[in-house]
Amino acid sequence: MQKILNYFQQIIQIPHCSQDASKLKDFLITFAKERGYEVQTDEVENLLIKKGKPLLALQAHYDMVCVGEAPKLETFIENGWMMANNSTLGADNGIAISMMMALMDEGKECEFLFTSDEEIGLIGALALEFSLDSKYMLNLDSEDEAEVYIGCAGGIDIDALKNYESVLKSGSFYEIIISGLAGGHSGVDIDKDILNAIKLFATFLKDKEVQIASIDAGERVNSIPVNLKAIVASKTSLKSEKYIQVKEINGDFKVVDGKEIITILDKFKNGVISFNKELNIPDTSINLAIVLFKDGELKIQTSARAMSDKGLVKMQDEYQNYFKNFGLKVNCQGKYPAWKPEINSFSKEIEKAMISVFGKSEFKAIHAGLECAIISKKYPNIKFTSIGPNIKFPHSVREKVELVSVEKIYKVIQKVVEAYEK
Repeated sequence: MQKILNYFQQIIQIPHCSQDASKLKDFLITFAKERGYEVQTDEVENLLIKKGKPLLALQAHYDMVCVGEAPKLETFIENGWMMANNSTLGADNGIAISMMMALMDEGKECEFLFTSDEEIGLIGALALEFSLDSKYMLNLDSEDEAEVYIGCAGGIDIDALKNYESVLKSGSFYEIIISGLAGGHSGVDIDKDILNAIKLFATFLKDKEVQIASIDAGERVNSIPVNLKAIVASKTSLKSEKYIQVKEINGDFKVVDGKEIITILDKFKNGVISFNKELNIPDTSINLAIVLFKDGELKIQTSARAMSDKGLVKMQDEYQNYFKNFGLKVNCQGKYPAWKPEINSFSKEIEKAMISVFGKSEFKAIHAGLECAIISKKYPNIKFTSIGPNIKFPHSVREKVELVSVEKIYKVIQKVVEAYEK
């Protein structure tokens, strides 16, 4: 266990935000070669590390969501949970990487697949073209112990754009700052009633007659937005409220009538759209993630999810039409499929190992994207399952990982590796 934590501390000192993780990639290549493993890379910087002709592959992504002060991280432990000061921790997916490194230290004959830029659209998984020997793949990107994941949501980013005619205005304005919100993952936390900074802003102004000079809101398309800064002019006095700081300023700004923009944001149906009673998780959802407005140009970024490909198509159509009704141009990107839940011989083997360590287990699906959905379509002869330790509030400065859970999940992984060793 201490070795895993030591490796994790090494990893988080190496910057590896999405699109800027090459230093960690180089570190992993050196680490593997020093232990006698073959290493392959591809054009999008995926890594395949292997020894022998294994039956089992272990898979994780090596980028992280950087929010707060990340990639500069200072960790601390409280009540058995590791966290970082005012930053995402990177336990998603750094703990998985650390466990895979520990297995390499033991010389295990496995394929270790590290994918790039998972957090910004599963880019590595989408471009994966390695020749794999394994018949089974264990993804290590789930975040609840004693649960065996056999399905996940598909997703798509729906972006919208519109230009408004602006006029120069001089005089008194209000600077609006929203901060101090909890934040969270736009999939697994979307049903937790976490305040969305953009929706809070729209609610604050929906009954006001305002002109808007600028809006800068949100952090990542897959995070519930925490921060917002805007400059507006208002015919009525604006006062600070909980989470909303209002300050009077003077200046010269290009402005537009704010009625339509506020209406677009206020009427936007955000959060859980429908619930899947069979899986006991959201079935469809959407996150109003980022809003940028400056010099008359409005940009909106959202992330939609669904537990079925059919549901994802419906969400895409509904929200494309929503924006088009206001005259916005719509662009959809980063689409990835749902992973249909299936219990098979491999998932039953994982369940067996989980019960031996935790005394219990349960098959689950997750309302978030897992690379299993994409990789399973590329390698239809491989059986897939996903597990992981307890990680709470990923993609936010509240992210934390339970250390005893890491130790137990590693024992499960060791049992699985042993079961599939030739």
